[in-house]
Parts: sequence; structure tokens; C-alpha cells
Amino acid sequence: MDTGRFRVPAGAVDWAIAVCVAALLLGTGLSGPHPAGERALLGSVLLAAGGLTLVAHRRAPIAVLVVTGLCAVGYEAAGFDVLAVSYLVAVYGAVRSGHRTLAVAASVSVLVVLPLVALVFSDGSAREAFAQARNVLEIAWLVAAFATGEALRQAERRADEAERTREETARHRADEERLHIARELHDSLTHQISIIKVQSEVAVHVARRRGEQVPGTLLAIQAAGREATRELRATLEALRDDGTTPPQGLEHLPGLVERARSMGLDATLTVEGQQHDVPATVGRTAYRIVQEALTNTARHACATTATVRIEYGPGTLSVQVDDDGKAAPDDAPAPGLGLLGMRERVSALGGRLRAGPRTGHGFTVQAELPVERAS
Repeated sequence: MDTGRFRVPAGAVDWAIAVCVAALLLGTGLSGPHPAGERALLGSVLLAAGGLTLVAHRRAPIAVLVVTGLCAVGYEAAGFDVLAVSYLVAVYGAVRSGHRTLAVAASVSVLVVLPLVALVFSDGSAREAFAQARNVLEIAWLVAAFATGEALRQAERRADEAERTREETARHRADEERLHIARELHDSLTHQISIIKVQSEVAVHVARRRGEQVPGTLLAIQAAGREATRELRATLEALRDDGTTPPQGLEHLPGLVERARSMGLDATLTVEGQQHDVPATVGRTAYRIVQEALTNTARHACATTATVRIEYGPGTLSVQVDDDGKAAPDDAPAPGLGLLGMRERVSALGGRLRAGPRTGHGFTVQAELPVERAS
């Protein structure tokens, strides 16, 4: 059951505590022996002020501690013999927030000042003055408030440490899983891709030594093998490092377009708009979209040209890849992992993706990536 919707705001709780303490102090002070006239009015104001000050005990615990202590001294001087409940709550709040030394220093000061004030403003004997000061602030209640605040502070600290430990354990497990995936990829793919790359390069070398024309498909296999080796190496490095290695992004697009040209595709890159820095996740997503689109164009579209357009907007980055392949307007895009991966990447950033045949013939991939949201 979700109880988050019924949680009482902290501000409302603070106001409730402050009003209740103020009412308790006023009720206790006015129901017992108390002075009359202006001293009664002054004491009542100080009683109420001491309680209402507690509304700020979370935001300014030291200030509340000082104000409630002064109010306790003030209404004792005015003739009210009331336990300083507001000061006890302030001591609890200060200790819970970590200000133990200041809470001890302030409490010692109040314990020293209260008997002196009672001696000055009371008409009774010294024993009666000390008894009155003890009634305003008893050491036992003060120790209890201090101990309660310290106990809750320690409990919260242990809870925070436990939360950090859980997060560190989760990160450690994620690192282990990432390294396991890297080892599996290395063992299962690196060897096979290396064989394809070496065999294609040997075949190209032998054909050229014999003076034979190298088939375009063989050159494409050679280029694809080199690209797959680079991609696999980059993937393994990303899995093995701690995230500090700069990812492939917009600055790597010219090299990506150049490799597409080496595979026989007349590819061009156009950048429009006022260039500005974009988050690494946006740049990486744009790179992967262009990479997947150019790969699909070279492998499946039977295209001769491809245009890549990057447009910087005020809060967006637009990516568009067009080709002149065989796709017709009535053709439905063939479902595949490439398009699915692009959609997942764009959706994760809150962007939009459109992939489908162009008017006339050819295929287009358009993505709009929000820059501000991704950052």
C-alpha cells in the first residue's frame, strides 16, 4: 500500500509542535501562581514566544536554542515558575542535528543564569530561588532531552551508513556483472571477428599481388571486419573501465562518415545551427543513430548516397540520415534490432524518432533529442 500520499509535511508537524508547546506553557503558567499587571503580560508573551519559536527548530536549531533559553530566563524573571519545555525541545533538536557541544555550552549557561535571575528578582530566600530555578529547568529533564536527541542522531547516522553500504554493494555487483559480460564478449566474439578480419585482409593482399581486381564485396568485408574490431574493442573498454573514458559522440561523426565512404557509399555530413555543448548521453545517442543508419544503408538499402544532417536547436539536437536506396513509400519498415535499439535510446532521453521510406524512394531516419532534459 502506498502511504506516501498520506505523509504529513514536515512544516505542518513543526507548526503543530510549536503551537502545542506554546499552549502548554501558557496554560501551565496562567493556571498556577503568577504575577499580575505588566509582568504577567510580559511573561505570557515570553511563554508563547518560546513555544512558537520551535517552528524553526529544523532550519535553525542553534538560533532556536538561544531564543528559547532567553525566553525561559525572561519569564522566570517575570515571576512564572514553569518548566522550560520549549528549551528542552530545542536541546533535543540541536543535538539531533549534530550541535552537541553548542547544546552543552548553552545548557550550562542557562543552568548558571537561572538561579542568579531567581536571586535577583525573587523576594524569597536563596533556597527558594534555587528551587524556583530547578523547577524551570531540571537537570534530569535536560539530560533526557540530550540523550534522546543523541540516540536519534546515531540511529539516523547508522541508517545512512547502511544505505551507503547497500549502494556500494549494488555498484560492486554491477561492476562484477559488467566484467563478466566483457569476458564473455571477449571469449565468444573477439576470436571469430579477428579470423574474419585477417582472412579478408589476406584475400585482398593476395588478389592485389596477383594483379587481380579486388571484388567490392571483399573490400566491404575487410572494412566491416576492421569496424567490428574497433567497435568491439571500444565496447570492451567501456565495460571494463569505471566510466571515465570519453564516449564516442558528435566529434566522431566525421570519422564515421569517412568509413562509410570507404565502403563505397557516397556519404556527406552537414552541421547546422549554433553549435554548443551537449550532454555525453545525447552525443553518444546521436553517434549510435548515425552509425546504425549508415550501416543499414550500406548493407540493405542498395543505396549509392547518404546524407547526414545534424542541427543544433535551442533545446534540442536533431539528427537526420537520408539515403537513395530501394525503399518505396508503400514499404513498411522491416522490424529489426537496429531500429529497436535506436527507438530505445531515443525514448530513454525523452526524444522522438521517425524511421521510414521517403517520398519517391529511399529511407530516412529522423531523431529529435532534448538537450536540457537529458542534462
